[in-house]
Amino acid sequence: MASFSIKQYSDWQTLADKELRQKSLDNIHWQSPEGITIKPVYTADDVSQKPNLPGFPPFTRGPKATMYAGRPWTIRQYAGFSTAEESNAFYKRNLAAGQTGLSVAFDLPTHRGYDSDHERASGDVGMAGVAIDSVEDMKILFNEIPLDKISVSMTMNGAVLPIMAMYIVAAEEQGVEKHRLSGTIQNDILKEFMVRNTYIYPPEPSMRIVSDIIAYTAEHMPKFNPISISGYHMQEAGATAVQELAYTLADGIEYVRTAVDRGLEVDDFAPRLSFFFAIGMNVFMEAAKLRAARQLWAELMQQHFQPKTEKSLMLRTHCQTSGVSLQAKDPYNNIIRTTVEAMAAVLGGTQSLHTNSFDEALALPTDFSARIARNTQLIIRDETELTRVVDPLAGSYYVESLTESLIAEARVLIDEVEALGGMTKAVESGLPKSRIEASAALRQADIETGSATIVGVNKYSLPEEPEIDILAVDNQAVRASQLSKLQHLKGTRTQSACETALQKLTTAAEQGSGNLLSYAVEAARNRATVGEISSALEAVFNRYQATPQMISGVFNKAFAEHKEFDTLQAKIAAFTKAQGRKPKILIAKMGQDGHDRGAKIIASAFADAGFEVLISPLFQLPEEAADMAIKEGVDVIGVSSQAAGHKTMIPSLIESLTGKNAEEILVVCGGVIPPQDYQILKQAGAAAIFGPGTPVIDAADEVMELLIAD
Repeated sequence: MASFSIKQYSDWQTLADKELRQKSLDNIHWQSPEGITIKPVYTADDVSQKPNLPGFPPFTRGPKATMYAGRPWTIRQYAGFSTAEESNAFYKRNLAAGQTGLSVAFDLPTHRGYDSDHERASGDVGMAGVAIDSVEDMKILFNEIPLDKISVSMTMNGAVLPIMAMYIVAAEEQGVEKHRLSGTIQNDILKEFMVRNTYIYPPEPSMRIVSDIIAYTAEHMPKFNPISISGYHMQEAGATAVQELAYTLADGIEYVRTAVDRGLEVDDFAPRLSFFFAIGMNVFMEAAKLRAARQLWAELMQQHFQPKTEKSLMLRTHCQTSGVSLQAKDPYNNIIRTTVEAMAAVLGGTQSLHTNSFDEALALPTDFSARIARNTQLIIRDETELTRVVDPLAGSYYVESLTESLIAEARVLIDEVEALGGMTKAVESGLPKSRIEASAALRQADIETGSATIVGVNKYSLPEEPEIDILAVDNQAVRASQLSKLQHLKGTRTQSACETALQKLTTAAEQGSGNLLSYAVEAARNRATVGEISSALEAVFNRYQATPQMISGVFNKAFAEHKEFDTLQAKIAAFTKAQGRKPKILIAKMGQDGHDRGAKIIASAFADAGFEVLISPLFQLPEEAADMAIKEGVDVIGVSSQAAGHKTMIPSLIESLTGKNAEEILVVCGGVIPPQDYQILKQAGAAAIFGPGTPVIDAADEVMELLIAD
């Protein structure tokens, strides 16, 4: 194929300039958030290599030769809520309606290794996933679901040992031996320290748990994937495509290195590693990201470990459409967003896919919204004919160029991580986390200033928002049910056998001997709970606590020429002059919700505007947040909520402040709070509520008006 000559390209520039009249060519070159310059036209000169064939290293075009023409992707829907009984019924309805695999969402106390009766679990039980306290719950969760036929993906990292153990025991008691089980456990703890924060133990012992699970499954569970190396939560936290790609693969290299260092042969486990990526709205960038991931992984594995089988070079991935792209305003637009993102995942060659429901910016999905999300995949699979052709974007000058650019840019970050001593050391340094948080702040500033258009939010917005039916979970009823089950379990098990099994687990952790998953399985058989197994390890490993940090300067720069920001800063300056100090706000995260992107963005924006900002440690109790606010002498507590615990946590916080004679401290809240709950929170004493999509300038201005009025 002939390349374009310099004269031909010059002629095109002249034509484009004429067509665009007043616009210069500089304005139609776009700098993506990844730092990649996107040109208005691509030619063969922009591509340095021809695409390889699918099914062959480096697998750029797909891990299988026939891809969807031979077998379509697995349709999974990530779901779980309330009790095991409720979730089981939901799973069975979805399987009957065409879903082909299960993907389990656990509630936050389960993630963090707390039983439902723990004081730190109270507001989160059953709210953002299903509550699992014991093998008995796990058996109910998969009741009448044949675990030898249905693959199960479980998003679990912190309490990965008890959950994996209980899944194995539940299957045994269903009559399914562990070697017949298929599916994936996420088991990706490094990304928890970077973005999602549902860790329990420090990095070093956490990595031992990861390698023990890899070793156990290599020996006993040949059809089960022991780890799903996840970039999804990085993108949700604000990472660019390059950051998500680089840090995910760097995590993968670290896990492989850890397993090899403990004596495992790379070819014994590497073919069963899987990956998990988010798919956002930049269609071709996301498709290219999956292509780049496959090629780069094959190259990195060959470079570092020289495996003997090609299967060890093969990257297979699950994908999920973006949660952060979902908007609470004009929410039916989310159906379109999810469809676009699902198409991008399919064009990129994912092996399985979850499509988010349109109402998830407000609450858990209803049966109605989940059906639309599932049918989105069915329509793409069965009506578009996309499954007829392998990698239909191959040979596209644009997509091939993007693939090469992503590989090159990701290598820079991966080399930086390796220079620090690998991903565990990089995580301990805080570098990836700070990079991602800076990207998140920049993205939010672009939305706030209108540089990035979000239809229905900062452009083309409705004069009045539609009312959406939401799925409401009765937290107190679920917790009461779980407490009753726990009481029955502890009253009927053989206590001495349970205690003996737990002591063996603690001893193994202390001495560094044996396989921790093997000991956890024994404890689960003897009806030890998630909390008890986690505590048996915590006695040796301790519980990890991160130090919150804040990005500064992004919003000052972004709003340099915005009158609204100048007006806000003038109000803050007037308050500061009158009071002799800056207005002071505590940004609080309560309960077991570790998603802190929103909290960090609010903290950065308020600090740039002129507030004195404190960020609470994650996972506070309401009383602890109240004590911190009083001790620090703040004017306002800003509560960030994403996991539906607001109806319990916020009233408890206000009650605690009142009980400590500190009712003068204002409480405002924001995040994933459905409008149906606003009145409840206002009656409890919340001074203001900021739903998803509220501009940070507007939120800061309203807080200042409250302080001035007060």
